[in-house]
Amino acid sequence: MLNPLFWLQAISLAFSQIWANKSRAFLTALGIIVGVASTTAVIAALTGLKAKVLNEFESVGASKFFVFPDRPENAPRNMYPWEKILIKTNEVEAIRDECTLVKSITPITEVGLDVESGDKRIEGITIAGIWPEWHEVQNRFVQEGRPFSSMDVESERQVCLINADAIRELDLPANPVGEAILIGGRRFMIAGIVETTQARFFGMNTSSAEIFIPFSVAEKLQERNFFMRIEGLFKSPETALEGEDEVRFVMRRMRGIGPGEPETFRVAAIDKFIAQFKTLATGITAIAGGIVGISLLVGGIGIMNIMLVSVSERTREIGLRKAVGATPMAILLQFLLEAVTLCLVGGFIGIAFGRLAAYGLTQIPGAQLEQADIPLWAVAVSFLFSAATGVIFGMFPAIKASRLDPIEALRHE
Repeated sequence: MLNPLFWLQAISLAFSQIWANKSRAFLTALGIIVGVASTTAVIAALTGLKAKVLNEFESVGASKFFVFPDRPENAPRNMYPWEKILIKTNEVEAIRDECTLVKSITPITEVGLDVESGDKRIEGITIAGIWPEWHEVQNRFVQEGRPFSSMDVESERQVCLINADAIRELDLPANPVGEAILIGGRRFMIAGIVETTQARFFGMNTSSAEIFIPFSVAEKLQERNFFMRIEGLFKSPETALEGEDEVRFVMRRMRGIGPGEPETFRVAAIDKFIAQFKTLATGITAIAGGIVGISLLVGGIGIMNIMLVSVSERTREIGLRKAVGATPMAILLQFLLEAVTLCLVGGFIGIAFGRLAAYGLTQIPGAQLEQADIPLWAVAVSFLFSAATGVIFGMFPAIKASRLDPIEALRHE
């Protein structure tokens, strides 16, 4: 019974039964088709979103780290006032000079100012104060003109860098290097044009125009106690853990924080964010896939119902087969194979529709799902789930068919 010829005959008979009732078979498999298509489409969308965010992480740099001021948890505000925990310029300089695993570092402070050029005016735009090393840290470089130099920072020169969107909004010439604009009422010369990023970190591009000035100039434009953060690069992702310890040691020493005392700052490396995001994305994909996959359960119930109807319709056929020597196991396997075949055909069609939906997602303008695709593991799981659905929900009708009494079955009209 387990020879290859038996299986070929059984599968051939299963397909012939499906073909003989094409409309009913299609409607029966519709639940499986919809379930597989929707599940794979959701997984494709989440896969595309995950790839998009990870690409943005990579563009930022896997070796990147941040330092922020941070008040200790449950600490009284009078013990740790904000001006005490703010990052100072000399702390950034100490990290640059003493941390051997730090490749590049820059302080960043932002101030909202009005910008004018001729009769064009942008109100309250965020102006960022940076060091020359910002370009390497952010992996964004000057396309025209020149970047900031250490002399610009030391001499507090009133020069600026702008991006292409700022050129458009201020109605400047195509190459405005050497032109002057007013920032907060002060005259700044445009030194260079910096690359425009199409999507900022995590895709949140809230302001298209960007203007940068030397950090020392930005210091003068703010009050005494102003907020700044540190962004930097470690020499390699492998040294990130040791690099964090170096930065933390220098910051604690600069702030006079003794052993056991809480830190008034926070050091975070981008590789930790990447690992946390991957874990979160995997969980979301599993949960979303499971929720959508409930439709497969509904489809399986439909398969069971129609197979029960098929057993009733073919009762006389079952009796004839038993009368000529078919064993209960052969009958059981025959009906079980029909259910599994129906589910696998539905799964194949569902994956085809899922791929079509995934392609459609890549064509939606502004959705940022250009990398939406169905991973191979999702295809494999869909087929396995379809087969399992056929086995589980086809078992009861198959058992019922195998237990029919041949004499009673032959009497059935």
